[in-house]
Amino acid sequence: MEGIQHTTVKVNGINMHVAEIGRGPVVLFLHGFPELWYSWRHQIHFMASRGYRAIAPDLRGYGDTSGAPAEAGAYTSLHIVGDLVALLDAILPDHKVFVVGHDWGAVMAWALCLYRPDKVKALVNMSVVFTPRNPKRKPLEGLRAAYGNDYYVCRMQEPGDIEAEFAEIGTKRVIQKFLTYRTPGPLFLPKGKGFGDPPDAEVVLPSWLSEQDVDYYANQFEKKGFVGALNYYRALDLNWELTAPWTGAQIKVPVKFIVGDQDLTYNAPGAKDYIHNGGLKKDVPFLQDVVVLEGVAHFVHEEKADEVNRHILDFFLKFSCSSCCVS
Repeated sequence: MEGIQHTTVKVNGINMHVAEIGRGPVVLFLHGFPELWYSWRHQIHFMASRGYRAIAPDLRGYGDTSGAPAEAGAYTSLHIVGDLVALLDAILPDHKVFVVGHDWGAVMAWALCLYRPDKVKALVNMSVVFTPRNPKRKPLEGLRAAYGNDYYVCRMQEPGDIEAEFAEIGTKRVIQKFLTYRTPGPLFLPKGKGFGDPPDAEVVLPSWLSEQDVDYYANQFEKKGFVGALNYYRALDLNWELTAPWTGAQIKVPVKFIVGDQDLTYNAPGAKDYIHNGGLKKDVPFLQDVVVLEGVAHFVHEEKADEVNRHILDFFLKFSCSSCCVS
């Protein structure tokens, strides 16, 4: 894409691919599953045009980032935040940056703010709300109790199992099905039944997602495979074990949270109550705004790119030098 520079930075024992454009205050964009730096294509061009330096890496295990072990134990939030801190030290040492996250990128953005608030000026997070650690129950135990073993996160736990099903379905179709999921409820992947529709059924792409976009994701996952991306899910319980010291800790950076009202995360049991009735504000005391976009599903930054771009810019302008940036 025009104007974007692609580099590889050695960080924390891996080789991280980074897409970058613009000059000015740094905005670090963190993607989710099943995405890549490319999912921020609308945001990085927009922020660069407004006087920011936009940086979007392929996270550990994704895309053109290489060198990470295949074992799930190397994909905890401590590993990912370690990668991000090393990246920030390499590109802008001793400075705070703006951060934007979505899906797993949002999880890791929360973790970055929790472990190293000294690195973050302000955060815009999307879709996945902060989840305080429950010392009484491991995450997978809770998910199985709530949704059963066919819930997509539970289905992703056994190494090689879901990968084999994805291979049978086909990488491109897997990408299409995830990116076009709009049911405001849990996603189930019953064993041997894929996404529950005939394998030759047409997948109609929404206006915000082109065949070219799907092909880019599919080609990258075809080359890389899904193992690294799935390891984030497989490290859930290990994360819980390792983060015991942060039980009860708060996120203490300025935050704006954006979610679509059709997002499966927003419609999870207890999510709306936590977000709107004081729970999130208690755990994130510097929360300044919650934006719920009507009729929008999980991939909010792609589905409503212009609106999300404006929300990001308006929030970060509150913390930016007026002479550095253009509104």
